[in-house]
Amino acid sequence: MGMQRRFGWASLAAATTMALAAGVTAAPAAHSADDPVQIVVDGNDVRADNVNGLTYKGLGLLSCNSTSNLLMDYKAEHPDRYWQLIRVLFGGKSPLINHVKVEMGSDTNTSTGSDPATMRTRDELADASRSPGFQLAADAKTVNPKLKVSILRWVMPQWVQTEWNKGTGTDEMYRWYKETILDAYQKYGYMVDYVNPDTNETQKPDISFIKWYKNTLANDTEFSDSRYGLTDRQQKSAAKAYHDIKIVASDENTTKNIGPAMLTDTELFGMVDAVGYHYTTDDRLDGTSDSATYRPYTKLATGDNTYGQDKEVWYSEGVGSFGWTDYRVSNTEGPGGASTGIGGVQSALDLANRSVKSYANSKRTHYIFQPAIGAFYEGAQYSHKELVSARDPWSGSIHYDAAVYVMQHFTQFAKTGWENGTNTAGIWRTVPEASYSGVSGTENVDGSNGAPSYMTLADPAKKDFSTIAVNDSDRTKSYRIKAENMALGGDPTMEVWETRAADPGQAYDANFKHLAAEIRPDNDGYYTYTVQPRSIVTFTTLDRSSDKATNQRLPESAARTVLDTDATGKKHDTRDSVLYADDFGYKEEGRVAVGTDNGARKVSQSYLTSRGNQPRYLVDQTGAWEVGKGPSGDNVLYQYLDQSMKDTGAWNRNTPNTTVGDFRWENYRASVDVSFPDPAGGLATLGVRQQKGMAASDAAYSVGIGPSGSWTLYRYGTALRTGTVAAADGYRLAVEARGATVTAYVDGQAVATYEDSAPAAEGRVKLGTDFHTTAFDNLKVEKVAGYTPYAATLTDNMDSSVAYDGTWSRNAALGDAMNWYRSTSTSATAGATVTVPFRGTGIDVIGGNDGSAVLDVFVDGRSVARNAKTTATDKRQATYSLRGLPDGRHTATFTLQSGKIVLDAFTALSGDVDGPVDTTPLRTALDTVGSPDRTDYTADSWADFATARTTARAAVRGQKGLDTLGVGQLANRLVDAYDRLVRTEP
Repeated sequence: MGMQRRFGWASLAAATTMALAAGVTAAPAAHSADDPVQIVVDGNDVRADNVNGLTYKGLGLLSCNSTSNLLMDYKAEHPDRYWQLIRVLFGGKSPLINHVKVEMGSDTNTSTGSDPATMRTRDELADASRSPGFQLAADAKTVNPKLKVSILRWVMPQWVQTEWNKGTGTDEMYRWYKETILDAYQKYGYMVDYVNPDTNETQKPDISFIKWYKNTLANDTEFSDSRYGLTDRQQKSAAKAYHDIKIVASDENTTKNIGPAMLTDTELFGMVDAVGYHYTTDDRLDGTSDSATYRPYTKLATGDNTYGQDKEVWYSEGVGSFGWTDYRVSNTEGPGGASTGIGGVQSALDLANRSVKSYANSKRTHYIFQPAIGAFYEGAQYSHKELVSARDPWSGSIHYDAAVYVMQHFTQFAKTGWENGTNTAGIWRTVPEASYSGVSGTENVDGSNGAPSYMTLADPAKKDFSTIAVNDSDRTKSYRIKAENMALGGDPTMEVWETRAADPGQAYDANFKHLAAEIRPDNDGYYTYTVQPRSIVTFTTLDRSSDKATNQRLPESAARTVLDTDATGKKHDTRDSVLYADDFGYKEEGRVAVGTDNGARKVSQSYLTSRGNQPRYLVDQTGAWEVGKGPSGDNVLYQYLDQSMKDTGAWNRNTPNTTVGDFRWENYRASVDVSFPDPAGGLATLGVRQQKGMAASDAAYSVGIGPSGSWTLYRYGTALRTGTVAAADGYRLAVEARGATVTAYVDGQAVATYEDSAPAAEGRVKLGTDFHTTAFDNLKVEKVAGYTPYAATLTDNMDSSVAYDGTWSRNAALGDAMNWYRSTSTSATAGATVTVPFRGTGIDVIGGNDGSAVLDVFVDGRSVARNAKTTATDKRQATYSLRGLPDGRHTATFTLQSGKIVLDAFTALSGDVDGPVDTTPLRTALDTVGSPDRTDYTADSWADFATARTTARAAVRGQKGLDTLGVGQLANRLVDAYDRLVRTEP
C-alpha cells in the first residue's frame, strides 16, 4: 500500500537508492469466459492516501497538427454551437474532458497538418493566440477552471533546431517553451500545469535534458523582461505559478523506458511528477518481479516502490473511435456476418476496453485522445478518428459520436480530476483489486473472446462506488458484485446504466446511455446482472436516475450544407454566381468571444486578434499561413516559411500548402492574386478538386507560377503543360474545371487546356508555395455557367437508408482513413444490388475501384443504363456517375452484372445550375434515332428505348436542374438504348 509521506524532488535526490519493493498490488484472478464474473469491492482496498497514482483523472484531449483548426471558425461563425460543444465536453459537475494537451506547432506536419509556431524566429515575440490548442484550453476553462493544460514538442522551429543539432540548443529550447507559456498566461490568464521537455514519441528519453529543464525552471527568477508583456502585478503571480509547473515524461511510443529509469534514478524520480506513453495498454514485464523493468508503471502508480511515493501514470496519447458509430453498426464483421453493433476493433467499445485494460495492466488513470475533436478537413491522414466531428464551420454542423456516451460511463459516475494538496477534493480512487481485463490485444483490443473487462472507481470516503463493465462479444455476460467494508448508507439500491446499439425497429440511439435497471443485493450480498452483448454498463451506488446532466442527450447534428456564400464569403447565398470569396480583410466579420482570466470571464476581441491573424476556413498541411499587411496597407495572406525556417524535421515533409473549401465542389473556377515579396525567389500554386492527401500535389489540377513568369499546369503534381508569360511582380492565377475539361489562366488569359479521360470530379481548393515568403489575395471560387457546381449531400455506404441485397462484405474495423468514415461495402457476386434514395439531378458512386464492375442502373424503378462500365478510380473518387435526372427525390438501384465493386459513399448532385445550357447534343441524338416502329422490336428492348427517348424529349422541352454534363449523358443513353434495340423474329 502506498505510504503517505511525500518527498520533494530535492530530498529524493539526496536519498540513498534502495532495492525496489517487490510487493506490487495483485490483480484479481483471471476469469473463464463462460463463468459469472464475481467482484468484491472492499473498502479496505480504497486507498484514500494515494493522491497521484490511483486518483481517477478521467479523459483528456490532444490538440495538434490542425486537428483543432476549424474550431476557431465555428467560434466565429456559429458561436452558439461552439460554446455548446465546450459545455458538452468540458462542463458540468462530471466533465468528460479534464485536460487539454497542446503539442506545440512548428509550421510543419507531423500528423494531419501543421499548427503555427508560436515563435518563428528567435527574436519574434511569442504568440500563443495563433495556436488553436491554447485557445481551446482558454475557452474550456470558462466552464471548468480546474482543467489541466500541458504542453510538449515534437518538431521544433528551425531556429531552435539549428542550435539543438549543434548540441548547444538547451537555452533556445527553454526560451521557446518559457515565452510561449508566459504569452498564454498573459493572454488567457492560465499557467500551463505540465510540461514534457522531451520530444514526442521518443524511444530514448533525454533524461539529462529533463533534469536540466526542471532545474532551470525551478531556479528561474526573470519575469520582468518586456518580451513577456507582464505587468508588475502579474510578474509575481506568474513567477509562483510558473514554479509550480510539473514535469511529465516521456510520451514514448512502443517503448517503456522512463518508468525503469525513474525507479533507479532518485533525482529523476523526484523531478518527474507524471509519466505517460502511447498506443499500448500493457506495462513492461521483463526481469524478475523485484526488478525495475517488471511492472514499473504499476509500481509507480501504486507507490509500491523504494520511495513509497505514488506517481501519475497516463495513457498519454490514444485513438478515438474510428468512423462514425451510427454507420459502423451496419457492418458484417460479427460471427456469421452479423453486426458488431457499437463494438468491434477500433469501435466505441474498443475505446472503453482500452481504458479498462490500460488501467488493469499498467495502472493508467488518464486517457488522452488524439484527437477527441476532429476539426480539420476529411482526407488528411488519420481522418475519422475522434469522438466529435466539426468540419463544416459554415454550416455549424457538429457530430457527436456514440463513443461520447460510452466514455461518459467512466466520467459521469465518479468524481474525476486531480486531488488537491490537502487531499480533500474527494477525487475517486481506482480500485486495482476490483478491476480486470481479459480482452486480447495491446492497442486495437478485441473483446470478442467474451472475457471479463471491468474497472471499479470508489469514493475515498467509501460511501459510493461505480464499476464499469464492457462486453464487446456476441454473448451475454453475468456479473455478481458485492460491497464489503463500504459505508453505503441505508439504501443499497444499485443503478445499472447501459449503452448498446438499437434493437430492430428502434431509433439508432434508443439504447445509448440509459438507466436499464435498479437492482438490490441478494441474500448473499451480491448484486447480480446480465450484461448484454456488444454493450457497456456502469453499476453505481450513486442515485443518478433523476439527474438532469446524466440523462441529457447529446446535441443532434445539423445538416452539412455546402459552402456557397455571397461575394463577402460570410453569408450563405445560393442565388449568385459565387461559391466562396476571401479578401483576407474580414470587415464582414464581427467580434469574437475569447476565454481569459483562467476562465473567469470572456472578452470580446476583433476577428483577427481573436485568432492570431489566422485566415478563415484554411487548414494548413505545411507552412506558416497568416494574414498580414501588404505593401498598400491592406490585408493579404502570407506564407512565411522561407529558406531560413525551412522544414527539415517533420514526419510528413511537404512544401507549404493549405486547403480551403468544400469536398463536394465539382464544376467551378478558382482564382487568386499571387505575388513574391521574397527577393530570393518563390513559387505559387493554385489547385482545384482536392479530395485527400496533404501535399500541394494532392490537388487534382493546379497551375503554378514563379516571379519569372514560367508557369506549369499539373495533374496530381505531374506536369501536363508548361509555358512563360511576361515577368511581373504578381499575377492572377485561375483554374477552371468543367467536367473532364480543365483550363489554366494567367492574368485572365487561357494558357492551357486539358481533357482528362478519367477526371477527378470533386474537391476543395489548395494554395501552395515553395520555401519562400509568398503573398496571396482576393481568393474567389465561382460557379461555371451551364454546369452543376456541387453535390448537395454525401451518403455513406453504411448509412441506414442504403439497402443491400445479395452477397456483400461490409467492413469498418481497421478501415482506411481515405475511405469515408473508414467503411466500405464490397461485392464480387453477380446479381448483388444496392439501392440508394437521394434528392437531386444525379448521383456519383464513390469508391476505390479497379474498373472491372459492370452495372445495370435503375432509377425510380425504370432502367436507365444496361451493362454500364465503371472507371478505375482512387479512393474518394467516382467510379460511376449518373446525370440528367429531373431535380427531385429519386431512388437508384445498382445491380452488379460482373466484376467487383467497392462502395464507399454516394454523392447526390445539386439542381442549382446558372446560365444557359446548350441542348444541341440531345437534339442531335433525337434526330439520329428518328422514329423507329415499336412493332419491330422486342418488348424489353423497346421499353428501355422508350424510356430514354421520353426522358430526352422532356429534357429538350425544359428540365429544371439540367446541366451540360446531364445533356451529354442523356444523349449517350438514348443512342445506347437505340443501339440495343432487338428486332423481333420475322
